[in-house]
Amino acid sequence: ATAVSAKVEWMSWKAKLREVHKYISTDIPDSLGDEMYEGFEDDLKELELQKEASSSSGSKDGNSDEKKENKMPLPRISNIISNMDLQIKLDLKVIATKARNAVYNPKRYPGLVIRIRDPKTTALVFESGKVTLLGSRNPVYAKTAAKKFVRIIRKVGYPKAKFSKFNIANISGSVCVPFQIRIDDLAEDHYHYASYEPELFPGLIYRMIKPKAVLTIFASGQVVITGCKSVEQINQAFKNIWPVLREFKKE
Repeated sequence: ATAVSAKVEWMSWKAKLREVHKYISTDIPDSLGDEMYEGFEDDLKELELQKEASSSSGSKDGNSDEKKENKMPLPRISNIISNMDLQIKLDLKVIATKARNAVYNPKRYPGLVIRIRDPKTTALVFESGKVTLLGSRNPVYAKTAAKKFVRIIRKVGYPKAKFSKFNIANISGSVCVPFQIRIDDLAEDHYHYASYEPELFPGLIYRMIKPKAVLTIFASGQVVITGCKSVEQINQAFKNIWPVLREFKKE
C-alpha cells in the first residue's frame, strides 16, 4: 500500500510540474518525456535542503540576520535546453545497438535517449535528425555537449551528420531567498502578472514581460525561473522580482 501511495504521489507531482511548464513559450518539442522534469524536481529538493541548512545555521546576531535578508542572492542555473539539427535522416534502432548509454523504446517514447558524463547531458535524438539536449548548466557546456553528440552519431555510421542550427531554447534557474513570502497577498496585488491556485499547485506563477520569463514562487522562499534564453535574462528576471519578494516578506 505504501508503494502504491508513493507512486500516486509521484504521478500527482509530475502532473503539477507539467502544469507549470504549460506557461512557458519556447521551441521545446511537445513530445519531450520525463527527462525534462527531473531537473525541476531535483532543483526543488536542493532548494529545500539549502533552506533547512540556512535555518539550522542561523546567526545569533540579529543584525547579521537582517543583513543576510537584505542582500540579494544570485540565481543558480539548473538546466539548459538546447536544440540542433544533424541534417540527415537517422535509423534509431541501428544507433541504439552501436552507441553507448543509448536507450530506444519507441512504444514509450519516439526518440532515442543518449547520455554522456562530461559535460553531463542527455540528448533526445529523433529520426528526422532533430536533437534536443537537456541537463547542461552552462551555455558553453551545452554547445560542447552538442558537438560531442554529433561525433557519436558520426562514429556509429552517419559521417555526414552536421552540427547545425544550434540554439538555446530555454534556461532554468533557481534561488532560495532567506525569508518566507506571503504569496496570497502577492497574487492579489500583482493579479495582472500572477496566478495562484493552491488547490492545484503550491506555487505562484508569475509571468514577467521584460525580460520574458516565468517565475514559480513558493511561500518557503523558493523561486524557480524558466523560459529565459540567456543567463543574463535569468539574473535580470530575479533582480526585477527581488523588491517584490521583499515587499511581501512574511514577518
